[in-house]
Amino acid sequence: MKCTLQGSPRLPAFSVDGDVIIGGIFVLHYKVQTVLNNYTTKPEPARCTGSFSARDLRFSRTMIFAIEEINNSTELLPGIKLGYQIYDTCASGLVAAHVAFQLTNGQESVFLKDSNCSRAGTVMAVVGDSGSTPSISMARIIGPFNIPQVSHFATCACLSDKQQFPTFFRTIPSDQFQADALAKMVKHFGWTWIGAVHSDSDYGNYGMASFLAAAQKEGICVEYTESFFRTDPRNKIQKVADVIRRSTALVVVAFVASGDMSVLLNELASDPPPPRQWIGSEGWTTDPLLMSFSFCAGTIGVGIQRSFWEDAFSCNKKMCDGTEDIKTLKNPYTETSQLRASNMVYKAVYAIAHAIHNAVCQETNLTTQCNKHFELESKQVFTTLQKVNFSRNGYSVSFDANGDPVAFYELINWQKSESGIMKLVTVGYYDASLPKGQFQINKNISWAESVTEVPVSVCSESCLPGTRKVLQKGKPICCYDCIPCPEGEISNTTDSLDCFSCPSEFWPNADKDACFPKPVEFLSFNEVLAIILAAFSVIGACLAIITAVIFFYHRTTPIVRANNSELSFLLLFSLTLCFLCSLTFIGAPSEWSCMLRHTAFGIIFVLCISCILGKTIVVLMAFKATLPGSNVMKWFGPLQQRLTVVSFTFIQVLICTIWLVLSPPFPMKNLTTYKEKIILECALGSAAGFWAVLGYIGLLAGFCFVLAVLARKLPDNFNEAKMITFSMLIFCAVWITFIPAYVSSPGKFTVAVEIFAILASSFGLILCIFAPKCFIILFQPEKNSKKYLMNKN
Repeated sequence: MKCTLQGSPRLPAFSVDGDVIIGGIFVLHYKVQTVLNNYTTKPEPARCTGSFSARDLRFSRTMIFAIEEINNSTELLPGIKLGYQIYDTCASGLVAAHVAFQLTNGQESVFLKDSNCSRAGTVMAVVGDSGSTPSISMARIIGPFNIPQVSHFATCACLSDKQQFPTFFRTIPSDQFQADALAKMVKHFGWTWIGAVHSDSDYGNYGMASFLAAAQKEGICVEYTESFFRTDPRNKIQKVADVIRRSTALVVVAFVASGDMSVLLNELASDPPPPRQWIGSEGWTTDPLLMSFSFCAGTIGVGIQRSFWEDAFSCNKKMCDGTEDIKTLKNPYTETSQLRASNMVYKAVYAIAHAIHNAVCQETNLTTQCNKHFELESKQVFTTLQKVNFSRNGYSVSFDANGDPVAFYELINWQKSESGIMKLVTVGYYDASLPKGQFQINKNISWAESVTEVPVSVCSESCLPGTRKVLQKGKPICCYDCIPCPEGEISNTTDSLDCFSCPSEFWPNADKDACFPKPVEFLSFNEVLAIILAAFSVIGACLAIITAVIFFYHRTTPIVRANNSELSFLLLFSLTLCFLCSLTFIGAPSEWSCMLRHTAFGIIFVLCISCILGKTIVVLMAFKATLPGSNVMKWFGPLQQRLTVVSFTFIQVLICTIWLVLSPPFPMKNLTTYKEKIILECALGSAAGFWAVLGYIGLLAGFCFVLAVLARKLPDNFNEAKMITFSMLIFCAVWITFIPAYVSSPGKFTVAVEIFAILASSFGLILCIFAPKCFIILFQPEKNSKKYLMNKN
C-alpha cells in the first residue's frame, strides 16, 4: 500500500530526534499567505505571514526547555531521550489539518512497506494548539489514530465532548468554568446591564454562549452581543466599536482572543475611547502587548495561575523579591513576571512524559528501569495519559473523564503604578473545586477612569422598598420601572417583584416598607367631642333633677297638681336616666357596655314616652269628665295610669330580653369602614332586635303625638296637651332625622349621632313640658292659682 502526502511536506520550525517524538503545535504567525492556485501546477504548502507572535514563540521555547529538563532527569524516563517536532499553524485550521496529517504519517513524502504505512517519524503525542479552532481540526484528524493531544491554550468547552474528541486533553481549564467565573464576577459587583463582544471563532462563539447561559442564571442582562475576527474588513470592526460607544452599558465582557482584541482596541483608540469597565477572558487579559492601551486601565479578568519565576532563579531556596535580573536568563523569550500559559505548556509536556514513563518504565528495587527498545504505540500513551496524577513545582496535574484539569483562575486587575506603568495585579481567585466560596477577592481593585468606588452599570436603578418592579415592554428583564405599592400593600425588600397586603389589623407606614398596627378608634372620654356630649348629658341630668326639686318644693301649688304630679315626677326621673344613659355610649365598647347601652336606652325612653302618654290621656279624660253625666275619670284614675306606664314599659323590656337572649350586641373591630384604622364599636347582634326597640319607641311617640294633637284645642289657660304636642313634634323630628344620619355616619360618629339624638330629644321633652311650668312657678307666681288655670278665655 502506498501512502502519500498531498503537496510537499511542511518542515517543522524546530525539531530534535529522540527515542520518542512529541509534536508541538503553536501559532508563531497570525496569518496565512493568500495564494491563487491555477490548477496547472502542484500547489505549494501554505506559507505563514503577518506579525510574529512572541508569546507563542515563548510557548515553543517552554516546550523545548521542559523536554531538555526531562532528558536530563534521572527520575523521569531515565535512559530514554525525548525528541520533538514543533510546527507553526499560522492560526489557520487548514494549516493545522495539514500539520496533523504530517504528524500522523511522518515527514517522508512517499514510502512503502508491505501493506502498512510506515510509522517511522510519527509522534506519540502532541502538545497544542494555542487556539481552539486549529485544535478542533487537529483533534478530528489524529483522534482516530489514538494519538493523544494535550493543549495548553485551547479552552473551547466543545472540546470536552469525548464522543467527538476522545483523545483530546488540556492543562488549561475549559471555557465553561471561565464563563461561570466571569458571570459570578459580574454578579458580585452588582452589574446587571452589560455589553458583550467575542471572537468570531470556536473559542469566542462557544465561550460567549457559555457565558450568556451563566449570565442568564445570575439574572444579568446583555444589551448587545457583537462578534468579529481580526481578518474582518475594517468597517465590520468599526461597527463593533460604534456599538460599544453608543451603548448605555458601562461594563463590557470581552471573550476575545489576544490578536482579535488588539484589532478592536486599536479601532476604539482611533477616536476618544468611551469610558468602559472591561471584563476579560484569559485569552487577552494577561497579554502584556495589550497593556499599552491606557484607556483599558482597571480591566478585570481571569488568568491562569502564574508560575516559573521561582524555578527559573532557584528561588525555592530563597525568597524572591521581584528584583532578579532577567538578563541572567539564557532564554530571551521568557517574560518572567507573568508566565501563565507557559506553565500550561510545561505541564502538558510533563503529563505526556509521565504517560510514556508509565508505559515503558518499571520501578524495581528503588530504581527505575525503562525499556528504550519497547515498541511503543500512541494508544498506550493515550491510555496511560488518562490516569496520570503528579505534582510539579507545587502544582498538581491530572485529568477528569473529559480530559479537563481542575479549574483554578487568578482574578487579574490592570493597575497603573505611580509612574504610570500598567501592571497585572492578582486581586483574588476562582476555584471550581471548592463547593462553596469559589469566588474570592482579597486585594483592592483599581477601576476604570480611576474611580474609587465600584462603577454602576444597570439598565434601571434598584427599586427601593415600598415599590415593585414592572418590566418595560419589549426590553430585557433588567429594564423596569419602579411603581409605588398600592394602598394597603408593602414591599420590604429591594427590587421586589410584588407588593403584599398587610395583615387585616395592620397598615403600611408612609414609605410602604413596613406594616404597623392600625390605630384603634372609638369615642373616648379624652376627645373634645365626647367631652362636649358628656357635659350636655350631665347638664341635662342636673336640669331634670333641679326641675324635680322645684316641683317637689311647690308640690302643693295648682300648677304642679294640675296634671298628675306623680307622672310628672316619674317623667323627670326617666328623663334624668335618659340624659345619663348617653354616657354608656362613650368609652371603649365591652361586652356588658354594648348590651347595656342599647337596652337601657330603649327601656328608659319607653318609660319616658309612657309617662307622657299617660299625661296626655289624663288631659283628654279630664276634659271629657267636665261634660254633664260623664264618669270617665273613674276608668282612668291613678291606678290605671300606673298600669298603663308599667304595661307599655314591660313590652319594651320583653323585646329587649328576647334580643339579648337570641343575639345580643357585642363589641367588634370594624375593619371595613376605614382601611387605615380600626373602629371599635358595638355590633347590633340582631339588626331586627335593634330596629324593633326603635320601632316600638316610635310607635308610642306617634300615638302620643296624635292624642296630644287631639287635645291641643281644649279650653284652658294651661292646657298641657299643647306642650306635649310640641315636645312630641321635636322628639319625632329628631328620631326621623336620626335614622339616615345613623346609617351614613362612619365609625365613632355613628355613636355620636346616637348620643346627639338621645340628648336632643331629652332636652326637647324637658324644655317643652317643664320649662313653662318652672317659669310660672319661679317668675310668675300670680299665675300659679286655680282661678287662672280654670279661666277658659
